[in-house]
Amino acid sequence: MKPQSAESAAVARLRTLEAVRERCAEILARAETDALRHFRLHHERIDAAVDYVLATIESSYPDLDIPFHSRWRHFHVGGVDRWGKLADALAHQDADELARTRIDLVVTSVLLDAGAGDSWRYLEPASGNVYARSEGLAVASLDLFASGAFSARDDEPLRADARALTKLSQQRLEQAFQVRADNPLVGVAGRVELMRRLGEVLVGNAALFGADEPRIGNLFDYLAGRARDNRLQASTIFSTLVSAFAPIWPGRLELAGENLGDVWHHSAIRRGDPSNALVPFHKLSQWLTYSLVEPLEARGIRVVDLDALTGLAEYRNGGLLLDLGVLAWKDPRDAQRTHDVASEPVVEWRALTVALLDALAVRLRARLGVDAERLPLVKVLEGGTWSAGRRIARERRAGGGPPIAVTSDGTVF
Repeated sequence: MKPQSAESAAVARLRTLEAVRERCAEILARAETDALRHFRLHHERIDAAVDYVLATIESSYPDLDIPFHSRWRHFHVGGVDRWGKLADALAHQDADELARTRIDLVVTSVLLDAGAGDSWRYLEPASGNVYARSEGLAVASLDLFASGAFSARDDEPLRADARALTKLSQQRLEQAFQVRADNPLVGVAGRVELMRRLGEVLVGNAALFGADEPRIGNLFDYLAGRARDNRLQASTIFSTLVSAFAPIWPGRLELAGENLGDVWHHSAIRRGDPSNALVPFHKLSQWLTYSLVEPLEARGIRVVDLDALTGLAEYRNGGLLLDLGVLAWKDPRDAQRTHDVASEPVVEWRALTVALLDALAVRLRARLGVDAERLPLVKVLEGGTWSAGRRIARERRAGGGPPIAVTSDGTVF
């Protein structure tokens, strides 16, 4: 066997959950000694943050019966069970095929979920309700899926296959998402390119997506085959996704000819190998992993060790920490600037978010007198930090936008 190169070994390491958690923790450790360039950590504010998150949990889930943090929650915005209505049209399908359809839907929806911007809104035709941000993107993407936009089969519109994805046009996406001059959506072109690249990936990976009419939902069969005694490690789902979908991300950083995806430079990370100064997040891949749990568990496959996944490095969780004063800019002028997604301040903020979410989870469990099995991180995110981040953003800013303005391409946040 040919020995693995140093660069290939670095790529493999950067695609692990351990690397995400380890490198984010290193940046937090530097914050503990006030050795970061951009943010200062205020320990004295952490207990106040725990109080705020705890109040958010107790307001919505007093019995701690918190659902998983996943895309499926957004499909239920406004108290409408949109997936349930869609599933009524699939009553003829067997359980395996229903799982494939759910995976077709949730993968396309998650990959279209990267930040809508402050101005975009979606008017749901069925209800007349108007939704913004993640909820709006969820409803819009579900409606687009239901229209058959991702299926090449006229007789089976509720699927997502390679032939349709590779042909998705920007005009179709703009029409579906109601994009106009007065209703701009961040990163439309980036989203379309992501879908097209996704289609190409399906064609190139028959083991995961099938050789005959490659389809996203065939992931179900691959993952089900990796389960043992109907138990599947969350890390197995993640590693499958992060490797399979690596080619779909825009060309950013590369090692050994591989696109690293959601991996960025930060000078605080020191290594004597090609991964030096690199911090991985894999936010959308982890969000997708969380969102595949329910389709798999509905089919009788229990997903275990969910706490191997990290908190999500995005603006609701990160915004909570800034709005509550746990983190503060060292240069107050930075609060007024717009920052590129690849800039060190944004990477620093995201890394601190991931590491501090672990710390908050520990304190929340202690306050509630429960363990990680009763309150795993996936529930801390849903009932607590993500919801609290949205809540305080609405209290602090009209429109509920994040406290940091970030220029992105529709494929990160």
